[in-house]
Amino acid sequence: MATPDHSKAKSTVRQRKQSSLGTTQRFLPIAEIHHDTVVLKNGGLRAILQVETLNFNLKSETEQQGIIAGYQSFMNTLTFPLQILVRSSRMNIDPYLTRLRQLAGTQKNDLLRKQTIAYAEFVEKLVDIADIMQKRFFVIVPVDLNAHKKTLVEQFFGWLSPDDTSAHIAQRHRDFGPAHVTLKDRVNLVQAGLQNIGLLSQRLGTRELIELFYDIYNPKTSQEQKLPPEEGKLKTDQTVL
Repeated sequence: MATPDHSKAKSTVRQRKQSSLGTTQRFLPIAEIHHDTVVLKNGGLRAILQVETLNFNLKSETEQQGIIAGYQSFMNTLTFPLQILVRSSRMNIDPYLTRLRQLAGTQKNDLLRKQTIAYAEFVEKLVDIADIMQKRFFVIVPVDLNAHKKTLVEQFFGWLSPDDTSAHIAQRHRDFGPAHVTLKDRVNLVQAGLQNIGLLSQRLGTRELIELFYDIYNPKTSQEQKLPPEEGKLKTDQTVL
């Protein structure tokens, strides 16, 4: 009587699980993140600006009218689309707590050291209980090469075969240089327009983009497992899911 090969069965299960994860990653639109830019699989580029908030209600009526008029003028000067995103996420106070505990370790006064540690524990419990959220405001600046609206048939076959082929990768690398210059000009135009109405903005760097999409695709895991301190160029299949 032949003995079943249990090691082979376990290996098959493991391979199926890995294949399932790989299949999920195939449907993500992001191919690469580098040079402060999100590169999509279709060749499009995206720059993301984080915009500081403006308390509109505290402005006088004249200032409010000026802001509205400036925003209308800014929108009328654009020749390309913009995406405005407001993202709510759980507040990450880990860096703040780390600094507090480091400060407690340098305290020579025993009472101050205990009070600092107790304060750090209080803040940590407060955030967990109250579930404090933070809002971040983004403006996404796009560049799409040879973009055209896909028909239903093209969309259907695109979902059937979402793999990123070597030909697509080579074409993206050839198109990146000129498209990146266009993207930079658009970013400068948008930042100038936002500044004219009193909104300061900053373009997210490569590391910040990686952290942003890591948090988006891994909302629970990102709270417990942080990215390594340094990460240069990162492919999508190394980041998400």
